[in-house]
Amino acid sequence: MRLYLDVCSLNRPYDDPSIDRNRLEAEAVVIMLGRVSNGRHWLVSSEIIDREVAACPDLEKAELVKESLRLAQQRVVLTPAAASRFRELAGLGFHKLDALHLACAEAAKCDYFVTTDDKLIKRAKAQRKALAVIVVNPLTFLTEVVP
Repeated sequence: MRLYLDVCSLNRPYDDPSIDRNRLEAEAVVIMLGRVSNGRHWLVSSEIIDREVAACPDLEKAELVKESLRLAQQRVVLTPAAASRFRELAGLGFHKLDALHLACAEAAKCDYFVTTDDKLIKRAKAQRKALAVIVVNPLTFLTEVVP
């Protein structure tokens, strides 16, 4: 199964664990990365992820995320076709950065796009028929997709 974890998901293990939601989603992301490490899933990264991580003001967190990204078996670059798809997705109301990530995930033929962004998940559900990838929260992925 091909997975694209956006940067908010990749950062989740380093967020405040005293917040229940953060802790649970962090555990889910760690489990997912473990499954990538043992070959059960295929992690896809992108130049968009690299740019977003490079812009992170917390250098320690950025380095930890980069370490997780070393597990990626594929890295997507923004091709003209993906750029065109980005424009289509932005036209559907997705925020620009989210549309870039979604276009990369679709270009890599990912099965799931994993995010902790509730607004993105809500927009994706509303536009489900227009997407070639399923957008889910890490907990949803673990409990409903591959329990």
